[in-house]
Amino acid sequence: MATRRNWLVHLALALICFLLCAPILYAVLGATQNNAQLLGFQLYPGDKLADNWSVVWGDRDLWRYMLNSLIMALIIAAGKVVTGILAGLAFVYFRFPGRWIVFFFVLVTLMMPTEVSILALFKITDDLGMTNNIAGLTVPFLASATAAFLFRQHFANLPGNLVEAAQLDGANPFQFLTRVLVPLSWNVIGALAVLQFLFGWNMYLWPLLTVTDRDEQVVQVGLATLQQAGEGQMYGPLLLGALVASIPPILVFIALQKPFTAGMAVNPDK
Repeated sequence: MATRRNWLVHLALALICFLLCAPILYAVLGATQNNAQLLGFQLYPGDKLADNWSVVWGDRDLWRYMLNSLIMALIIAAGKVVTGILAGLAFVYFRFPGRWIVFFFVLVTLMMPTEVSILALFKITDDLGMTNNIAGLTVPFLASATAAFLFRQHFANLPGNLVEAAQLDGANPFQFLTRVLVPLSWNVIGALAVLQFLFGWNMYLWPLLTVTDRDEQVVQVGLATLQQAGEGQMYGPLLLGALVASIPPILVFIALQKPFTAGMAVNPDK
């Protein structure tokens, strides 16, 4: 009876895995086909992979969009990690009037989606002349309430005698941060870096508003140009471009998988 139950559980899990992977398998299959093969539900690879690749990588310069997105995502991730660490340090280890009020307003911003303030951000960015460049894409997103909250909670769970020990050793706040707090926070840093890299890589609305120069555009907006490849709407290049564009986030997650899973774990030993 137990063997039969285990068999049913494994069958259900295999079915769920197949359903989750079905869109990816469909994209891999469609990337090798033209419209006639794809819309005809051909269930085996086609012979148009080289043609679709030529459109994606050569004609539409997807590599340029990916490079722009990579630079933007890395800057955003690094900026949010640095500002989050500094904010967490201030909220936990510095005593100043109104500290809890400031932290409350930081938490309030967590409930405000970017779309709420996007028009105001665009006006400020445009007035400062930061449209059509990497500064306009990254500067408005270098700080994060999520990062401040994560590091504040992480630092608050560290032993309180760390500060006293550092002071006895003559360490200043900067030395305490770089020699004590940062080495104890690599898991949280890794988890936050993955999340914020994905946030930057998947940005669509903000680059669409602030960038009109094709050479400065990012990959999510660039993928939309693949819909009109050749003489009409082509799905093969679009599916191939989507697969290629998903590679960098996967590589980042694989590289930081261990600190990501440890940093997201809810336990005092993370």
